[in-house]
Amino acid sequence: MVLKYPHATEKATTGVENESKLQFIVNHKATKPEIKKAVEKMFGQDVTAVRTMMTNKGEKKAIVSFTNDKAAEEILSRLGIM
Repeated sequence: MVLKYPHATEKATTGVENESKLQFIVNHKATKPEIKKAVEKMFGQDVTAVRTMMTNKGEKKAIVSFTNDKAAEEILSRLGIM
């Protein structure tokens, strides 16, 4: 399993409205192409970029950018977060 869960904090949701970006906690062995493929398959939206980083808790976080300006809002509403 590549994607674990969406990382929806107050700071993370500002990227949704302004830049169409979402954050996910992912498997620590997942590569950027694997993350991109998993997000596109799960949500049916085209991904333009994936950035990854390690959190202070030792989890791997992926910041995913979409081509569609409303994709991030749509995905969050589908998940019941926004």
